[in-house]
Amino acid sequence: MRHVISILLQNESGALARVASMFATRGFNIESLNVAPTEDESVSRLTLVTEGTEAVVAQINKQLAKLIDVVAIADRTETDHIARELGIFKVAVDPAATGLFQAFMAERGAHLLDHDDEHVTVELAGSEREVDAFLVGLPPGVTLLALVRSGPLVTARGAVALT
Repeated sequence: MRHVISILLQNESGALARVASMFATRGFNIESLNVAPTEDESVSRLTLVTEGTEAVVAQINKQLAKLIDVVAIADRTETDHIARELGIFKVAVDPAATGLFQAFMAERGAHLLDHDDEHVTVELAGSEREVDAFLVGLPPGVTLLALVRSGPLVTARGAVALT
C-alpha cells in the first residue's frame, strides 16, 4: 500500500541525507520526496511517499524516529488530510487545436506559464487524480513534450498540526 508520511526535520546540513540514507540502506524505496522550510526556520517539513505493507511502514517510522534530526512523524495515509500536487506540462499545440487546448486548461484550472512558437508550458495544482486526468486527457493536436511533478504536499485537515 502507498503511504504518505509527513516528517518535521531539523533544518541542518546533512539531515535530508540521513533520511535518504536510512531508506537506501534498508532497501526501502522513496516514490516522491518534497522538503521545504516551515513557519519555524529551524525546522523543515519533508513529505515522503513510499510503498509497503503496514509492517514495513511501521518499521520505516521506527527507523525514522531514531534519527537525531527527526522532530516529528505522521503517516497521513489513513488520516483526514488535504493533499495537493503541482504538475508542470510542456506541450506542443497544433495551431488548429489552440482554442480547444485553452478551453481544456480553463476547465481544469491550469495556468499558462510560458509560450512561444514551438511549445506551451502550463501549471496545474490539484489532487494527484486531477494531475493524472490532465495528463491523460490532453486533447487531439496537443503533444506532451515534458512533465515535471512535485509529488504530494500534505497537511491534516482542521486544527491538527504536526509539531
